[in-house]
Amino acid sequence: MAAANAPEKDSALKKRILPRGLQKLIEQCLKIYPDQTNPLQVTTVLKYWLGGLDPLDYISMYHNAGDPEQNIPPHWHYVSFGLSDLHGDGRVHLADTSGGLEPRSGMGFELTFRLIKSPDAPANERPPTWPANLLQSLAKYVFQSGNRLCTGDNIPWRRSLDGSKDTSTAIQHMLIAEDPQLPRTETPFGWVDFLQIVGVTSEELEQASRWNGKGMLNLLTKDPATGGPWLITDMTRSSSVFEQFPETLRQLELDLEKEGSDLAGVNADFTFKELAKGALAAGIKQEVLDPDEDLSRSISSCNIAVKQETNEDALERSTGSTSSDMVNPFDNPNIPSRVFPLTGIELTLAPYAAKFLMLAVRDRIRHGRHFTFKAQHMAVTFVAESVTGSIVNRQTPYAVLGSWVQILIPNRLVPRMVDSFGELSTRSVDSLKIPLTYEWPEQNLKFIIDNPPPELLNQQGPILA
Repeated sequence: MAAANAPEKDSALKKRILPRGLQKLIEQCLKIYPDQTNPLQVTTVLKYWLGGLDPLDYISMYHNAGDPEQNIPPHWHYVSFGLSDLHGDGRVHLADTSGGLEPRSGMGFELTFRLIKSPDAPANERPPTWPANLLQSLAKYVFQSGNRLCTGDNIPWRRSLDGSKDTSTAIQHMLIAEDPQLPRTETPFGWVDFLQIVGVTSEELEQASRWNGKGMLNLLTKDPATGGPWLITDMTRSSSVFEQFPETLRQLELDLEKEGSDLAGVNADFTFKELAKGALAAGIKQEVLDPDEDLSRSISSCNIAVKQETNEDALERSTGSTSSDMVNPFDNPNIPSRVFPLTGIELTLAPYAAKFLMLAVRDRIRHGRHFTFKAQHMAVTFVAESVTGSIVNRQTPYAVLGSWVQILIPNRLVPRMVDSFGELSTRSVDSLKIPLTYEWPEQNLKFIIDNPPPELLNQQGPILA
């Protein structure tokens, strides 16, 4: 009798010793994979809270049979554990103090990834482990930067996702989607979303940056060749959705011209200094990010709060008849209340972010919106005349509020800027002859495309208070 009950006791013991946050996430996975109670797993040997470098405790690898009726092929399904609070005792994550009625657990999400299986793969094939390394790398970025990921974000990776040196691989970037099978899960320490990494081509990333990440994901779901309904990554895919379905690109360009872009900003290195009439001020304010990070990842709505626009609002705004609201781009709401006006401004922007100047002016400012270049502790926002809640206006077009610089772009200047920045949207970063300088003397405004001075790389810029 005792022997017969041993497996039950052993199962109960394992359940008791599992951290409560982890237990809830595993229970969610078991709803999809009831027959995979002990999946293959990549485990961090030295845990993060003990001084290890990898923030994810575990990455489970499930076999998913797909769904033939929906034309969804068999694939591997990777699920991370560690971005959310697994333990609830403060060893990795502090409790959510944002004051929301429904607190999030840790970062509020875990990462997933779906990798197609080869049709001729043997039945006993083991899953490749490179996706686990990819998820671990993304988790490190989140922990080091404090930037959360959200659905619609895009991540320029600029190399094969599998870590190989094969430069011919087309899938070299990522978009963030909602996992189609794993919904938001309530744990004892708050809610957790499952965000799925989706491999994309350079052209798909570029258009997602200009247009709308969620819109691009919708395009990819239309055909199994580009991911299908479950957005399964196929590393052998060699052509973009626009090459396979050219009419989608034409429609996207029409939508951009009519409604503008939903991208509110990007992370970027920049420096700035005040321009006086006829002379430069002595004080230089600057901000740069860690040069080892990929800094042009799109800012998500989790990290820069942007008022959501309905279709009706977007249509009205495209005619210039309405405005959008400005909100603090930092998670910390405690910013100084004193505004420091500037008589003029010289902004130096890193070359890799130069292409976003055209997007900022043509696809955002021209449609009555705002656009932010954000570093870890500082941001500069371009503001259209119709934007409300900003600290700048026609009388005071440039100002600083704590770590936040704002630049008003007047309506009459927009067409000239679009003409000036034309070369930035058509030329590669390597072909730019830096430094490039753009000046508008009547506005006392100057933009420079150049690398930040090395002596400023590791310095904190003064924050007026």
